[in-house]
Amino acid sequence: MQTPIRIMPHHFVDIVRAHFPTAQTPPPSPLGHDVHRVAEKLLHDKNTLLQVAIGSDDICIPCTHFVGGRCDSTIDTTFRKGAPPSMHDYNLLIDHRWCRRLNLSEGDRLTGRQFCERLQDDGGNMASIYPETPAATRTQWVEQIRAGIAAYLA
Repeated sequence: MQTPIRIMPHHFVDIVRAHFPTAQTPPPSPLGHDVHRVAEKLLHDKNTLLQVAIGSDDICIPCTHFVGGRCDSTIDTTFRKGAPPSMHDYNLLIDHRWCRRLNLSEGDRLTGRQFCERLQDDGGNMASIYPETPAATRTQWVEQIRAGIAAYLA
């Protein structure tokens, strides 16, 4: 049986948005996180098994900001008004919203294809997941997410 990739919902959505439309694996990050490895697996095998994680995942573990079992990075709250300044806290907020929207719980297992199908079928008003982000950015993200879903499921 395939060992699942532990992934936070927002990380999956970020990969869909940024890398599925072009089907290009991102380069390794200077921060050391594993977005490039996870994106590569998802791009080459749509049936890659995923396990929903909350708080941290397999992408986070090698990152230089992963300290004491959580992200120690901060976010620009002048850009994301109303967001908590802690990236960890903001990620939790976003992931809980995605879980409610997509009827997911921590530990649930599904393939990359199934996750994309849920986004397509149950994503609804995706912009409402990110109310702290400026409207123009949210609109652009939703367009990119939809393009990524379409490309991945084609």
